[in-house]
Amino acid sequence: MLYKNRDNSEAQLFITNLLSNLSPDKNSKILDLACGKGRHSVFLNKNGYNVTGTDLSEESIKWAKQFETKDLKFFVKDMREAFKNKKFDLILNLFTSFGYFDSNIENLKVLKAANQMLNDNGALVIDFLNVHLVKKNIVAHEKVKRNEVVFKIKREIRNGQIQKSIRFTDNNKEFNFTEYVQALELSDFNTLLAKANMRIENIFGNYNMDEFNPDTSDRLILICRKL
Repeated sequence: MLYKNRDNSEAQLFITNLLSNLSPDKNSKILDLACGKGRHSVFLNKNGYNVTGTDLSEESIKWAKQFETKDLKFFVKDMREAFKNKKFDLILNLFTSFGYFDSNIENLKVLKAANQMLNDNGALVIDFLNVHLVKKNIVAHEKVKRNEVVFKIKREIRNGQIQKSIRFTDNNKEFNFTEYVQALELSDFNTLLAKANMRIENIFGNYNMDEFNPDTSDRLILICRKL
């Protein structure tokens, strides 16, 4: 309910701009890493690509499987583990689907698995939030109303994480959830990627693929290649 207003058209515009920038061959095999319910995988497949979507959530993958075709498959999988017999030309990690873990050791496992699954000329795309801007403009407290339900949201940067607590009452029941992601900045990604034997080829700051500016860009979008 809280996130129902997320803009699918913006997401599809980003993917369209990304494909235009990278120009992958139509025979390319794409991995949507941490694909959720598969909306981006489906859009990629409709653009003619062979797509594999993976996510840790069994519920999300169960939902996504209704959209499977001969060139679109979904699997429950930990992003830290590589497919043993699959290689990809493009791996997409979109919409802040990185930094879920408590240590960079686990983040490094994700990048090493991606390196292992990439073909030699393949690319890894990481779409993350611009933590530098978040730190400057964080909204500590906010109330959002959806369908008569009031969500009370608290945000803070704590223990190297951006944490968001969400409280609300629905049908006389109290709910309390916490979302968190590591507060990784460009320097952190540079260090992690180097350890995974990868490098940053290009950096963009929004879904229009404009140049990254740490003080103004909404996103930190990294195009990465094997060394």
